[in-house]
Amino acid sequence: MQKILEFPEVLRLIEDRSAAFRAAIASAPDLDVQVPTCPDWTLRELVQHLGDGRRRQAAIVAAGPGAEPPARTDPKGAPTAPRDREALDAWLAESTELMLAAMREAGPDRGCWTWWGRSQAPETSGAVARHQIQEIAVHTYDAQLTQGTAQPLPTDVAVEGVDEFLTTVSATTVPWPFKPATIDLHTTEGRSWRLTLNADGVHCDDLAADAEPGDMAMRGAASELILYCYERLPLDSLETTGDTEPMEQLAVWDPNA
Repeated sequence: MQKILEFPEVLRLIEDRSAAFRAAIASAPDLDVQVPTCPDWTLRELVQHLGDGRRRQAAIVAAGPGAEPPARTDPKGAPTAPRDREALDAWLAESTELMLAAMREAGPDRGCWTWWGRSQAPETSGAVARHQIQEIAVHTYDAQLTQGTAQPLPTDVAVEGVDEFLTTVSATTVPWPFKPATIDLHTTEGRSWRLTLNADGVHCDDLAADAEPGDMAMRGAASELILYCYERLPLDSLETTGDTEPMEQLAVWDPNA
């Protein structure tokens, strides 16, 4: 099994993707255009969401185990982000630094509130940090796409992202309500996983090279796979074999409904 990234590397990737998001915003000629992949939001509202969200995560990590999370803010509500471009960039940088400072203070193993209590991911600040890489990376893609300059996610971010998504978002102990199935995901970079869907829930494991094929397989660059997971790319943008129904069911199933 591939080792999960060390905590300092996770924080470095958060800084890297946050800088890429700020660069995309700084180069945007108009912040009041709609974001194609977040059609309810303008680019300015996406900025508001990302900045407020990092401040909320800072408060969650700092509060420690068992604390109730602060209320979410509505990007369309009363704005807290400044309109001046220079001040806006500084506000975004401060938002990221507040979150990183809380994470450094807590360390990777301190417990904190999370929304994924029935997944394979631990309820720790380290797991929150892993998830934040993807949150910021995918929204960076959104901001770039809005300007017609979308770039694939960096390979290290994308491979980490697929693993994090499968163990945090896909995995659950809620019983799978459909026909049992196995789904294999292969990156062209060489990493592979298997999702097992049955009465015990949805479980993710690294896939051995000599494993028998599952009921379905999907293959693509890690960036393509993670963008599919976050509904930025359609399933038919990936190479698939076998029965695609389990993956289509998993994409719309809400285990908490």
